Amino acid sequence: MQFRLGLIVNPYAGLGGSVALKGSDGVAEEAIALGAVPKAHLRMVEALKVLLPFKDKIEIYTASGEMGENIASELGFNIKMVYQAPHSPEAKDTQESVKLLNQTNLDLLLFAGGDGTARDVFQVVREDLPVLGVPAGVKIHSGVYGITPKASGLVVKLLLEGELVSLMHADVMDIDEAAFRDGVVKAKRFGEMLVPAEPRYVQAVKMGGKESDELVLSDIAADVIESMEDEFYIMGSGSTVAAVMESLELDNTLLGVDLILNEDIVESDLTAQRLLELTEERPTKLVITLIGGQGHIFGRGNQQLSPELIRRIGKENIIILATKTKLKALEGRPLIVDSGDPNLDSELSGYYQVITGYHDSVMYQVATPEELEM
Repeated sequence: MQFRLGLIVNPYAGLGGSVALKGSDGVAEEAIALGAVPKAHLRMVEALKVLLPFKDKIEIYTASGEMGENIASELGFNIKMVYQAPHSPEAKDTQESVKLLNQTNLDLLLFAGGDGTARDVFQVVREDLPVLGVPAGVKIHSGVYGITPKASGLVVKLLLEGELVSLMHADVMDIDEAAFRDGVVKAKRFGEMLVPAEPRYVQAVKMGGKESDELVLSDIAADVIESMEDEFYIMGSGSTVAAVMESLELDNTLLGVDLILNEDIVESDLTAQRLLELTEERPTKLVITLIGGQGHIFGRGNQQLSPELIRRIGKENIIILATKTKLKALEGRPLIVDSGDPNLDSELSGYYQVITGYHDSVMYQVATPEELEM
């Protein structure tokens, strides 16, 4: 029985990276004019080379020319074309190709591109069709890609060898490239696609590096914003909370405390007394982060959050945000509550779910100063 593999290449994926355009969406011509050389097809070649020993068992369904036909033919695969692509294909050509591939009873759709390509595929692909991305873009933020092009090929190889590879839904994420070029990272989740779940080869959330840290913060912000309800949200100080405010396009008091409702500012830079007045009769949640290197979540830099306010809000309404990098820097030490009220500190101690990414959290201990000395 033949393995029916769909194949799509976005030939312009990754063009903007080498010429510092921080993406390729809408700037392919500019990138080429600056000297960028298309390399997405080479990424797909890396993936397909892993499958050469199985080429007699594979039937590739693809689009013409640079969108898949050329490289599949050069490598000697048996191919069937479903779409005649223009000389300079665009996003709509990816979508038209996928629409036709939906009708061919594929076992898997393999595509090369970046987050923009993943969005194009997501918009039209059948929900029950497994897909896997070959990383070829400037931005690889979505969880539908292999860690490397070769890793994507190895996942397909496992399927061909009859290995039990589970399927999972992975997030399709993208950032606003125009804003990114101005130094602002805004991530948005567009949905999920079904992917082969092989943790050795399929990527997870990015960690490390300045740009990656910014993307992790945007992931955290996306998670918080998605869960917001018709309630007050007290936004504590610190850069991680500031990332949420930035994603909401709201002015933020970096070293102060703001109050928002329905994704809009109620009041900024509030005092402890004003917070008590405003939140007296409305359900309220508190969004806080830790002080990097120290681990304090209360008692350092946010004294506006009085013991009376924290008691009113309740432990269950405290939302803690942190990157895994910051948590790892604590080297296993717990987060610290030092509210000025030892009884409250004791009530607040225990294990909390700390949001570390989009739909990604860890359990982490919170302790009182006294517990640290024991």
